[in-house]
Amino acid sequence: MSLRYFALLSCLLLRPTGAAAAPVDTELHRVDWQIVVSGLDHPWSLAFLPDGRLLITERIGRLRLVEADGRLHPKPIAGLPPIHPYGQGGLLDVALPPDFARSRRVYFSFAEKGPRGHGTAVAFGVLRGHRLEGVRVIFRQRPKTAETRHFGSRLVFDRQGHLFITLGDRGNRFSAQDLRRHAGSLIRIDDDGGIPPDNPFVGHPDAQPAIWSYGHRNMQGAALHPLTGKLWTHEHGPQGGDELNIPEAGKNYGWPVITYGREYFTDRPIGEGTRKPGMAQPIHYWVPSIAPSGMAFYTGDRFPRWRGDLFIGSLKFRLLVRLRLDGDRVVHEERMLADQLGRIRDVRQGPDGLIYVLTDAADGKLVRLLPAR
Repeated sequence: MSLRYFALLSCLLLRPTGAAAAPVDTELHRVDWQIVVSGLDHPWSLAFLPDGRLLITERIGRLRLVEADGRLHPKPIAGLPPIHPYGQGGLLDVALPPDFARSRRVYFSFAEKGPRGHGTAVAFGVLRGHRLEGVRVIFRQRPKTAETRHFGSRLVFDRQGHLFITLGDRGNRFSAQDLRRHAGSLIRIDDDGGIPPDNPFVGHPDAQPAIWSYGHRNMQGAALHPLTGKLWTHEHGPQGGDELNIPEAGKNYGWPVITYGREYFTDRPIGEGTRKPGMAQPIHYWVPSIAPSGMAFYTGDRFPRWRGDLFIGSLKFRLLVRLRLDGDRVVHEERMLADQLGRIRDVRQGPDGLIYVLTDAADGKLVRLLPAR
């Protein structure tokens, strides 16, 4: 099915369940927003299927299907492994590989339970009807831990078909500096779970070979730059120090040795300051923290003055952040829709050129932004 037909189908059939809100003036566009789906239990991520339908994860452990006409299928998709919501964990990201039309594989990340606690895992299954068949776990974070925080995790395929997995430090901050542990790192694997031979720590006896970069706190946003193909990520900082990075192979991004954040209860500086030789600087950071989640580059035609901008959800301030870029530099930031939608967990560009967001709530919603008439 062609992308043009996909966009037309989505535009015509994915009808909203709620009336359009009053238009909102932003710096460059006047925007309407519409509720497409409501009644979701803490939705975490979404993926567009090539027939106009949507997949949405609920952290409680359900993978939901939204029909092309906007109806939420009453039953979750069957076939997932046991998923137990645990602290900030549960069913998290969902992603389709570049060859989905042929393979029908759906990849997802989740908090996996083991004898020593929980850890982020990644699996795929083949979508047949309303079921995932042949589910196979291809990555398990090691070691597991009893901590309840910082599971990550976003899934992004690069242009070579490798799968990037963002992880958190699992609440043990110094794990992010220990290459023997997956926690606090960016993972790069093949789509079947194999290790690419050009990963930076392949052959190192004291490092996990799946690690691409390390020194990360809790990455909950990731997207490929539409021109360069490089992966961009963002991560939560403590009481400030949320970071936007372009992770490079083998680099150390500093947590918790360097950070722009501070301790929650004492407000004291963390680590050794904000800079140290051999540790990478973010390309942008936030003080105070915005609690970022979800991220998408805008490349569509419906909002022409936003083309090339980066959109990030804010959980803390309940708004959408737009970043204007000049190459790898952030040159302007706009905050929009404050307290209009709620805690924004995920941000995606749809095949119809509109922007879709998920709100993190017991009655979570899928909302789309469209140009005001």
